[in-house]
Amino acid sequence: MRLLHTADWHLGKVLKGVDRTPEIGEALKALLEIVKGERVDLVLVSGDLFDRPQVSAEAEAYAVEFFLRLRELGVPALVIAGNHDPKERLEALSPLFALAGAEVRGRLLFREEGGVVEVGGLRAALLPFVSERALVKRLFQEAEDRHRTYAEAMRRVLANLESPLMLAHIALEGVRPGGGEFYFHLSGSYAVPPSALPLSARYLALGHVHRQQQASEAPLAWYPGSLVQLDFGEGEEAERGALLVELPPAGPPRVHPIRERWGKPLKTFRLRPEELDGRLWEMERFPGYLRLVVEGRLSPREKERFYQALPHLLAIEGRGEGLEPAGGQGPELGFAEAYARYLEERGRKEEALLARFAQVLEEVELEALEAGA
Repeated sequence: MRLLHTADWHLGKVLKGVDRTPEIGEALKALLEIVKGERVDLVLVSGDLFDRPQVSAEAEAYAVEFFLRLRELGVPALVIAGNHDPKERLEALSPLFALAGAEVRGRLLFREEGGVVEVGGLRAALLPFVSERALVKRLFQEAEDRHRTYAEAMRRVLANLESPLMLAHIALEGVRPGGGEFYFHLSGSYAVPPSALPLSARYLALGHVHRQQQASEAPLAWYPGSLVQLDFGEGEEAERGALLVELPPAGPPRVHPIRERWGKPLKTFRLRPEELDGRLWEMERFPGYLRLVVEGRLSPREKERFYQALPHLLAIEGRGEGLEPAGGQGPELGFAEAYARYLEERGRKEEALLARFAQVLEEVELEALEAGA
């Protein structure tokens, strides 16, 4: 069986006022060509189809179009939700996706018969992203057990979902982040040790980390990386794309990385004021989006001059300033991301404070969902 493993599309991504959805849509068209050219039997999408819970109509249309085209090719798909995805919305849309041949799981089902599906004679476990509070509360209901960790709870879930193939949206300890992920969901209490992975699994199709990489050898586990460079924080050298996986009847799987530079590149120029005019030609010729970091401060008139000269310049940052988006319009951030940005702009890297903020926010959101249920 030939699998195409992809993840972290982030349809609906807005970067400094620029909607990246059309670029991601072009990458999805390229994936369809790979499916056709490589005679793929099954497509795996390991979470973060969308960038935020409020999905735009355009972003949703690109996702539906992708799965409809897959159906025309006669190729089924397995899809799980990531931490960015609107989980309830994905669950509501699952009958529509099913018509296109895609099995979609928005929320974790703790019963094995609900979390494991069969496609083409292959059993596959589906493990969408689940928050720390929801997971620990569900598995350790006694008050004296609430000190149990996310990793301990995830170990129990993974053992319960043992299958030859597994899709999971988790962060494994020791992985190299791409740079644009929300750090809180990658480290600390959310980091799962590779020893928790079930050895019975032949291949773990992971999502969550934007840098393409092998995360475990036994069992074999890979992150395909994001489709496009999503944020200026993501290293320009970070590999990304998709993975073609050959799963023979016996023996180890063979993974063939597909490393593509879909979408426009992002680049940060870090310059002194006296270097700006001399490097202007280089910035003018850069084919993607720019961020300019200047030592010291630029006057409003100087900033406007560079915005006028460089239409693809999205942000100017000076020492002691936050990122200033072109046109004064930045992307909408979630509460946790906005608070992380607030701390960063003030030179404070307080992970404990950020973690506590995210935990309180998570509790409020969960209580709101339970109240509305």
